[in-house]
Amino acid sequence: MDLINQTLVVEFVLTGYPCNLQIRIFQFIVFLSMYILSILGNGFIIFTVIVSPPLHTAMYYFLCNLSFIDLCYTSCTMPKLLLVIFSKIHNISYIGCLIQMYVGVFLGGTESFLLAVMAYDRYIAICLPLYYTTIMSWRVCRYCTVMILLGSFFLCTIPNILKPFVFCRENRMDHFACELLGILELACGDISAYKLQIFIISIFVLFCPFFFIVVSYICIIISILKIKLADSRLRTFSTCASHLTVVVMYYGTCMSVYMGQGMRFSSKSKYVSLIYGAVTPVLNPLIYSLRNNEVKIAISKLLEKYSVSHST
Repeated sequence: MDLINQTLVVEFVLTGYPCNLQIRIFQFIVFLSMYILSILGNGFIIFTVIVSPPLHTAMYYFLCNLSFIDLCYTSCTMPKLLLVIFSKIHNISYIGCLIQMYVGVFLGGTESFLLAVMAYDRYIAICLPLYYTTIMSWRVCRYCTVMILLGSFFLCTIPNILKPFVFCRENRMDHFACELLGILELACGDISAYKLQIFIISIFVLFCPFFFIVVSYICIIISILKIKLADSRLRTFSTCASHLTVVVMYYGTCMSVYMGQGMRFSSKSKYVSLIYGAVTPVLNPLIYSLRNNEVKIAISKLLEKYSVSHST
């Protein structure tokens, strides 16, 4: 009887947008600016790392990967978000919504694991500098990349594919995009098992990497405090400040949504998700370029090289 009473959901309606025209115009300008800045900023970071030999190290290899993930993440959600605001067509197909959700959770898990590996890279560079090139070889970097992708795929994507949601008549989602918890609220019947599954996965994907990062930075801080010269301590810690800023923003918002408030979707969750889904990809290039001397030097050399070639 349950199957008979269920109707096939062929599309979802995103209702997380205001009806006021002025607010919609303001939102469109803000989100379009953020998307353009994300594309340009992360694209420029990738280009700078590729063409600058001094940046061909493990640290900037992972930074390049982080920028690529941010590019993919914003490109997964932002175009549809802008289209909805501009055209007032709030519909998204069932398949399109699930693809957006699967890609989103995969990229989110990938970024979480990648930030943990970047913390490990900083730990080796500061606490074991003599063994850095041996431990963080290119072979190890490629191995870490494969493990990050496989870990995210099997922990974040496969469980949702193997245990798909069953939807009834309700297809209106109070969100800007197809967020996992937003879709879960539309599922039929008892969703406690799904929430338990998501919480357990979040422990491995969010809490464990975050705990690993905290332990790594405790070791890093202890090692920095042993440095006698204040200038050397400040210079050493500055190489970690950029990564630590990104970690606080990303894990703080993600864990508040997927591991807090009983994992119940709310309007607050909708706006918090914008921080790790839209704001963080925009701020990452600024944080790493403005707070990292090596990146600033590489960018200035590129600009100087371009100005000289352009003038001749």
